[in-house]
Amino acid sequence: IWIIGGDGWAYDIGYGGLDHVISTGADVNLLVLDTEVYSNTGGQSSKSTPTAAIARFAASGKETRKKDLGMMAIVYGTVYVASVSMGANKNQLMKALVEAESYPGPSLILAYSPCINHGINMSLSQREEKLAVESGYWPLYRYNPLLAAEGKNPFILDSKEPTEDLRNFMMNEVRFRALMNEFPDRAENLFQKAEQVAKERLEFYRKLAQL
Repeated sequence: IWIIGGDGWAYDIGYGGLDHVISTGADVNLLVLDTEVYSNTGGQSSKSTPTAAIARFAASGKETRKKDLGMMAIVYGTVYVASVSMGANKNQLMKALVEAESYPGPSLILAYSPCINHGINMSLSQREEKLAVESGYWPLYRYNPLLAAEGKNPFILDSKEPTEDLRNFMMNEVRFRALMNEFPDRAENLFQKAEQVAKERLEFYRKLAQL
């Protein structure tokens, strides 16, 4: 069984149901197409919207950080979790899908999914997915509880060290770039905050991978 939805459902209005399902140990697979906004209702801010991004109800840039749904699921210790990005690493995506399908319990896959609300050329969405990973904006990982049962580290960080500048990635998208044009006094502060959030998240994932 595969349950497929967007971040508005998974992070916000349907989170209670999602959390209940993964807590039961049921053998179901959940694929979240994470656009980081409510894409189908006009681009409203969601708990998946990152720091400094402009969206409806966050017109001057979102102050708070993105909810880490993957880590919240990992805490159960019985949920297979993966963060994927097709344009960055198709092999890692396929490996995650196969592992999730074969895992005898709940699986949650978070897939980075650029959308028109990001303010990019959508014909280049695969390229944007690649840049998101290379800049450290969207780390790739897999958490497999079966490895823990074998005495191995269940957390695998699949993405390499960032090779692209995070600020350049952000400035490539209107949802971030517009902040500089419309609210220049706030922009630099929020951009620095977003960079710090990304740095801390990646460092936390590195530590998990080394346990």
